[in-house]
Amino acid sequence: MKLIKMSLAASLAVSLAAAGGEIALVQETASKAETEADYGTVFGQSRTFYIDRTYKGSIENNRNSLATGGYIGYTTPDFHGLSATAALYGVYGFDIHDEDAEVAGSSSYDPALYGDGFKNYLFLGEAYLNYTYENTTVKVGRQRLDTPLAGADDARMLPNLFEAAVVTNSDIKDTTLIAAHITKESVGTFGNVYPTTSPSLLSLAIQSGYGYGYKLGTNGEFAEMGEIALGAGNDTAGVTALAAIYKGIDGVTLQAWDYYAHDILNALYLQADIGWNCMMNDAVKMNASLQYVNQTDIGDALAGKVDSNYWGAQLGATYGNLSGYVAYSQTADSNGAENGGIITPWGGMPAFTQGMVTRHQFFSDTDSYKVAATYNFSDYNVKATAYFASFDVGQSATYAAGLDTKESGFDIIYQASKNLQYRFRGNFPDDFGPTYDWDEYRFIVNYNF
Repeated sequence: MKLIKMSLAASLAVSLAAAGGEIALVQETASKAETEADYGTVFGQSRTFYIDRTYKGSIENNRNSLATGGYIGYTTPDFHGLSATAALYGVYGFDIHDEDAEVAGSSSYDPALYGDGFKNYLFLGEAYLNYTYENTTVKVGRQRLDTPLAGADDARMLPNLFEAAVVTNSDIKDTTLIAAHITKESVGTFGNVYPTTSPSLLSLAIQSGYGYGYKLGTNGEFAEMGEIALGAGNDTAGVTALAAIYKGIDGVTLQAWDYYAHDILNALYLQADIGWNCMMNDAVKMNASLQYVNQTDIGDALAGKVDSNYWGAQLGATYGNLSGYVAYSQTADSNGAENGGIITPWGGMPAFTQGMVTRHQFFSDTDSYKVAATYNFSDYNVKATAYFASFDVGQSATYAAGLDTKESGFDIIYQASKNLQYRFRGNFPDDFGPTYDWDEYRFIVNYNF
């Protein structure tokens, strides 16, 4: 009961603050453009997050946590195409049990809502210069990235952030070209679910978005990309990425990304998306997607021999307020860091078949599929999704070798206003690890401004 009261109180506080914010926004709409031009823009997000997980099997335990936090930033007025942005990120976890979080640890609290060691922290997460000239934009400094194999992975309280230089150009018709060099990463709170004391969970981590040395980049610290991936002492020149995104064909998007992780690996990511009207009923909108990942070791091969391939396909349809899709993927029986498959140490997680928590699809010699359906209750600003995913893990995978892992779940989003969102989620993996599974519920309140 205490937990429920605290969670509701936190949500109510956010709601009341949001309501006031909405009134202010309405009052200021007329002069907003002038204000931004003269004084710049304040932006941010307030997030309150409650999570409850009950383990079953070889692990019998319940842990739950409540935290609040988010970010607030400022972008200067544009001066001949040049602007600067800075944003503070922070998290504050509540001690909702008899023991403090730092004392009780993961037995009572979920580490994914806190800093390393269940600490609260505040740091300068974004600090970059942005320059735009005609069709070219250059962004240099600390920033959020959302790319297929290096991304924010904003699944808990705070996202991954990066130090990078990114150049984007759209001179070619219907084409966006991107060149980036990433030197450092600050790991978000989700990384704390993978303890460095467990070799098997580290094996899981490096194929689920987090490297062996991710602890070096926690609590607001920015660590070098090589060390994030493979641990202390693996200093490299970072990751250089090139991309092209083409939208010149009606209903079609093609993209190609190449990541050159110096002295570790080269990763190629390809994706094609197409949408069309169903030939039997124009009211049914169809869509299909293909994706492919290839990874090979390069230079000093600090991760060892890497020779990995993955492909996935997805077919979906929308009819009125109802939409759904089915997806399938296969990772080859291949060599990779530690246990083969595709490694993703920098947060990128583009797979069509990933579950809410289960990311076994990148394990060596693994077949996966997923089905999902969403209904948009548009009169009530509510979207409800249900899904089921299955992972037939190969014997050559170090973690969960030979397991037939399954995960079902739901995701309900209520958009109370333009800025205020309530979200209720649940996931229920079966045989996630060799001898355990769990039931998990999340309640999230986001207010964006």
